[in-house]
Amino acid sequence: MRNLILFILLPFGTFAQLSGKVVSQETQMALPDVIISNDQTAEVVFSGPDGEFSISNLKREKAILVFRQLGKVEKTVSVLPEDFDSSLLIELKDDNQKLETVVVKAKADNDFGKTHLKAIEGTSIYESKKSEVILLKDISANLSTNNARQVYAKITGLNIWESDGAGLQLGIGGRGLSPNRTANFNTRQNGYDISADALGYPENYYTPPTEALQKIEVIRGASSLQYGTQFGGMLNFVFKKGAADKKVELTSRQTAGSWKFLGSFNSLGGTVGKLNYYTFYQHKQGEGWRPNSGFEQDNFYVDLTYQFSEAFKTEFNYTHSNYTAQQPGGLTDALFAQNPRQSVRARNWFDVNWNLAALTFDWKLSSKTRLNSRTFVLDAGRAAVGNLERINVADFGGNRTLIAGKFENIGNETRLLSRYNLGKQYGAFLIGTRYYQGNTSARQGEASDGDDADFSLLNPEYPENSDFRFPNTNMSVFAENIFNLSDRFSITPGLRFEVIQTRSEGYYRQRIFDFAGNLISDKRQDERLERNRSFLITGIGSSFRPSEESEIYANVSQNYRAINFSDLRIVNPNFSVDPDIQDEKGFTADLGFRGRKGDFLSYDLTLFYVAYNGRIGQVLQADQPPLYLDYRFRTNVADARNIGVEAFAEMDFLKWKRAKSLSSFSWYINGAYVNARYINTEETSIAGKQVEMVPPVMLRTGLSYKNGGFSSSLQWNYISKHFTDATNAIRTSTAVEGVIPSYQVMDLSAKYNWKYLTLEGSINNLLNEMYFTRRAEAYPGPGIIPSDGRGFYLTLEIRL
Repeated sequence: MRNLILFILLPFGTFAQLSGKVVSQETQMALPDVIISNDQTAEVVFSGPDGEFSISNLKREKAILVFRQLGKVEKTVSVLPEDFDSSLLIELKDDNQKLETVVVKAKADNDFGKTHLKAIEGTSIYESKKSEVILLKDISANLSTNNARQVYAKITGLNIWESDGAGLQLGIGGRGLSPNRTANFNTRQNGYDISADALGYPENYYTPPTEALQKIEVIRGASSLQYGTQFGGMLNFVFKKGAADKKVELTSRQTAGSWKFLGSFNSLGGTVGKLNYYTFYQHKQGEGWRPNSGFEQDNFYVDLTYQFSEAFKTEFNYTHSNYTAQQPGGLTDALFAQNPRQSVRARNWFDVNWNLAALTFDWKLSSKTRLNSRTFVLDAGRAAVGNLERINVADFGGNRTLIAGKFENIGNETRLLSRYNLGKQYGAFLIGTRYYQGNTSARQGEASDGDDADFSLLNPEYPENSDFRFPNTNMSVFAENIFNLSDRFSITPGLRFEVIQTRSEGYYRQRIFDFAGNLISDKRQDERLERNRSFLITGIGSSFRPSEESEIYANVSQNYRAINFSDLRIVNPNFSVDPDIQDEKGFTADLGFRGRKGDFLSYDLTLFYVAYNGRIGQVLQADQPPLYLDYRFRTNVADARNIGVEAFAEMDFLKWKRAKSLSSFSWYINGAYVNARYINTEETSIAGKQVEMVPPVMLRTGLSYKNGGFSSSLQWNYISKHFTDATNAIRTSTAVEGVIPSYQVMDLSAKYNWKYLTLEGSINNLLNEMYFTRRAEAYPGPGIIPSDGRGFYLTLEIRL
């Protein structure tokens, strides 16, 4: 560790920074998506939803900035060195004679639909960190179904689970972490938590609709210092804002697709005086690729932002999401080989009801200091009813099992960021606090013997299996500082102090049945547990820019992941959890090289190391009487280490030959290799084995073409064979454990814009590959969960 830190302290660096805001000269309203170029670098940036911009790759000498937007007069501004530490106010005036070809060229100067975060954005520091940003307006993908395989195609090192074809739930994991409901990412929207319980049960049952998003931010490694204790990083969904130059803008998107899929997305937004508003309603329904897999979903969102003054604004948003889906259950290996589309479960249902609210205050205390405070509340629940028995056991009817969870959380995160002079350079200091109070209740018992979506317990006062509350409290303080020691070199140390209290209180019952279904043992156990811990985690990073268009960065950060108490008392014949399970500890380290060459080449190469102490995993056991059937046992199986490389490159062949080409024809390749092994264990069955849920090779590549209003993309995905438990079992009778065979999938998407109309189409799984990405031990299984076959989708959008 000491040698790694010394390596990071090598003389790396960064440039000076300019920031400001662009407004309309006539109305003084903020102008988003203004194209800003400068004479020092080839980099082009865009103003944000509130008109603000920041350029970080500038030498501290006179700079020439050019501001362009369709319908506005192009403006050139000279900035002197003494102006670098102040905030610029740029006014653009109307020009109705502006040629549309100007904006077409400007849009060609984008980042292929993917970019990375600047060193400082708002009140967050991203210097020397691995960050990737998906720009939704610049990609051609099936947004109506939240198709993760297409949306995240250019994000390196992601293993993607496909549990349904409508995008109801997102399952992604990176660098050898399980994709299960994206639980290993700190998942947020607009900067605040959206998971069931960020500390005690960080699973995500709600996925923001990509049709409503402006961008998706993915930050890895050292992000644990700013965004909480986790190994995976931070995933942030940023919603669109209302049009800054219109009082009313209406967007309506209607989609039809295979298996009676219907989607309707309708949004309204604009700016009235100092108020910016944006709201949408989305409805989706369909029957699904397999029998017994119909669904209905409704999403509603409203965002209100009021600019009290140039220095102070407040924002309120509220989200409601609800869906009910029938789940066709899993399959055994033999059933999958026979017919992947079949279903042997007709009585399994899942229901989610999610309500989120957030209130944010943002103060510009001075041109160098900014304070942001956001308070967020979650009131949500999920319920699953059905037959949890092993998939190789037929469903002969009888009472079903109901698992219901209720999540009531409140939290606040407050950040202060201040820039300051450091000799001829500038520095930036961030300090923040977080308070989080979560209260999860989990109940499990018998439900009706019918086949409908009845989510009620037969015995609501005393459920037959378990009834628990899991209250927890988390308080933390974190800080980071950018030290710019030269125009090219920076060091960014950080730390985070955590106080965590987790409790569980309730009872569970152990009931054992014989082969004939007779109850032969029934024991009730009351339980009350409490765990308190406090600790400090630290990290340090550095950045060196050998040229104006490239950067070398490195960082190392300690990590800590608390156990999930709510996992301990779910009664399931397919798996069991060690009551003495302990928190995970370790660190992550990155060494990366990223940049671009003009407008025709973008690249990103990262080496990473993830170390776990007491990694939580699953081993196969068969020691429970009287049947002694195999089951998954979840415990701290061993120490583990993941070593890997992530690589991305994209080249635009037309711009390579003609720099000013208005068209684009690009090819990208996104690959990752991960060597994940268990080490330091006396358990011979897992010593040296591969860590589960880790494909050693992930390769994604594709072609994109853009010309005027037309764009299209062809994508190909390959995921290599990997295992689902720590013993690396090849196959079991229950199909809960076993290999995930290698698979490859191809997708085709296209869209055409004409004035206020857009037509989009996609063919998912173009070659109709029969494959699966996961084996589930509970819902939506148990067993193999087949992915959808070839599907067709068509969307018509009207914008007024």
